[in-house]
Amino acid sequence: MRRAAVAAVAALSLTGLAACSGGDSGSAVPGSGGGKTDDLAASAPVASNLPAGSTMEKIKKRGELIVGGSLDAPLLSQQNPATKKVEGLDADFGRLLAKYIIGEPKVKIVNSASETREALLSNGTVDVVLQTYSITPERAEQVAFAGPYYSSGLVVATKKDETGIKAPADLKGRTVIAGANTPAIPAIKKAAPDAKILTFGSDPECVQALKQGRGDAYVQDQAILLATAKQDPSIKIQGEPFTSDPYGIGLKHGDTQMKQFVNDWLKKIEASGLWAKTWKNSIGTVVEGDAPQPPAIGSAKGSE
Repeated sequence: MRRAAVAAVAALSLTGLAACSGGDSGSAVPGSGGGKTDDLAASAPVASNLPAGSTMEKIKKRGELIVGGSLDAPLLSQQNPATKKVEGLDADFGRLLAKYIIGEPKVKIVNSASETREALLSNGTVDVVLQTYSITPERAEQVAFAGPYYSSGLVVATKKDETGIKAPADLKGRTVIAGANTPAIPAIKKAAPDAKILTFGSDPECVQALKQGRGDAYVQDQAILLATAKQDPSIKIQGEPFTSDPYGIGLKHGDTQMKQFVNDWLKKIEASGLWAKTWKNSIGTVVEGDAPQPPAIGSAKGSE
């Protein structure tokens, strides 16, 4: 997966990323999938039996899967300004999981911030979180993780005219922007212990802060930055990913039955080729080549 991410950089000649706010609301959404989402759902499996009293049965009776997610993450979970439909890898996986449980791809997305996801799961506001939710042992103390279902890595982004930052070590003594409650924060502290970290609640806020010069660099997951790489030449991605971050599907802590159910579903869509089709429908619309091999279920610390 790390090699695939690096290859994606080379294939796209990544020179920048776009601010996800303040742009033309009528512009195309990169990686929107070109209306293929319905085709994905049509071929998606449906669970034959749901255990009585289980979380899955409750979701089916309700008639929709409530997902903690994003509306502004290109390629992953972004609302199309023209159709109002939420599109991308995470959004598609949410619909496919809903069909597996309910028989129909009915999803309600609760727009969540990185610092509120654990609370939304623990208090039952959402059933699952599909939001580039990196699996860490610390987070696993509060939530359960199915998967991992995808893997990416952190990269450093700067303004295009920045010449003094080429690698994570160059963040020494700098002001670095990061998303609140994200793995970027400990990664920055490890690479540059004396860096000043400035946090914001969403990716658009972070990108805007970088463009405004409030920080010297922005450390974020490459998968979040890929879609906008060709849209804003004022921002540049410096080098290759310097971490490997597995994404998990967040579940309420202690619900082992739901975790096993979701892992079984992941194995089904991976074996059938539907996982690869979902990747091609989103990230694969801007990254050339075949879909990467998904990470092994339970392979990340915190997902065992």
